[in-house]
Amino acid sequence: MLDQPQLVELPYQRDSVVFFAALRSMPYPIWLDSCQPMSQQGRYDILAAAPLLRITTQGNSSCITRAEHKSYSEQDPFSLLEQLLPDACAPALHEGEPLPFCGGALGYFGYDLGRRLERIPSHAKADIALPDMHFGIYPWAVVSDHLRQKSFLVSLPGVELEPILTQINTHLELKSILEYKNLSFSISSFEADSNKQHYFQKFDLIQKHILEGDCYQVNFAQRFRANYTGDPLAGYLALRQKLPSPFAGYVPLDDGALLCISPERFIACAEGGATTSPIKGTIARGETPHADKQNQTTLLNSSKDRAENLMIVDLLRNDLSKTCREVKTPTLFQLQSFANVHHLVSTVEGRIRKGFSALDVLRAAFPGGSITGAPKVRAMTIIDELEPYRRGPYCGSLAYISACGRMDSNIAIRTVICHKGHLHCYGGGGIVADSEAESEYQESITKVALLMRTLEQEFKRQ
Repeated sequence: MLDQPQLVELPYQRDSVVFFAALRSMPYPIWLDSCQPMSQQGRYDILAAAPLLRITTQGNSSCITRAEHKSYSEQDPFSLLEQLLPDACAPALHEGEPLPFCGGALGYFGYDLGRRLERIPSHAKADIALPDMHFGIYPWAVVSDHLRQKSFLVSLPGVELEPILTQINTHLELKSILEYKNLSFSISSFEADSNKQHYFQKFDLIQKHILEGDCYQVNFAQRFRANYTGDPLAGYLALRQKLPSPFAGYVPLDDGALLCISPERFIACAEGGATTSPIKGTIARGETPHADKQNQTTLLNSSKDRAENLMIVDLLRNDLSKTCREVKTPTLFQLQSFANVHHLVSTVEGRIRKGFSALDVLRAAFPGGSITGAPKVRAMTIIDELEPYRRGPYCGSLAYISACGRMDSNIAIRTVICHKGHLHCYGGGGIVADSEAESEYQESITKVALLMRTLEQEFKRQ
């Protein structure tokens, strides 16, 4: 019989920024955010701080930090993280319905962690010195369920909750709320790391690979950068207001932060099932309701975008089949709309085979097919040859892995990496045989233009 986690109901907060205000002064806070009340697509927010330990992976070595003690391992980082998870416990139940998280791992897998799984060359320069994997083991968390309009403090069995409750309730009584206008943050203008001519040259090289039969699709990205001073949290709060997304998150780091406004789920696992929801197919929002409706129709009827989506669905069906049975595709080419773009989204599901964990499912599919291409390893090799800089956390995954066996993760697109006074963000898209260079170039900018414009309008130095 598994032990029961502890559960204390808190005053419900429609906007979890109130809870983050209470926790941000504690060590290593983290906020997995559905951007309520601006977004209507997400359900849960998970916030935590003060991890029992942290695990960071750089290249072939992982560092485990407990208080002031550090140890090192060259073990597979996914297996190492699995070993460091707390003992299994029952789900946290409220009125018979389970919460997604009861204590466990919160953090991110960087895109380049894929180099530990596949033989990929090392042409791209690693100029952002952030870990390839960064997780904390958190014994408690604040979980808000926006469907039921309930908020909870939930923890592993035996955790002393009184100090945490005092910290949270004090802030709630003071009605503390974070607003980006009250935080010091300023940036320079964003600039592209390459120009249109270079993009077209690399587009032609990808087309050559496709025509020679090396691959069917390559997800190619260009990078933009700016400088910043101050508190990156201000940038995240502005972005979540302007581009609310269901798989967002804010991860403070020793030398910066991740500001993630992702619309895309990678893999979720619960009650023996696994689900992935790849996005492939994008068009800008129209400037008028009529133009917006026309753009929706254009995307839904685009044979190129549907074919591109189907390629990635097939790839993910194969990835899930490594650890799951009864793999199926209940939905194809569903339209989802966000502040800046419309997307086509499909869903692939499977039942996890006996002997495999949620982390096994994620490892077998990592990094996500929607941001690599097909075949995956060949596409990743081409990406490394053509993108001048490694992606770092971009196109990796923010995730939680709960001691009760549940897991959810995103694809870390629409993400600003803040590191040592520099901002980096990326716009990418899948290139296939009938792609056109100009439209692909414009799409890569459209995906992040509103993100960059929001930060410049609010925080650009005069």
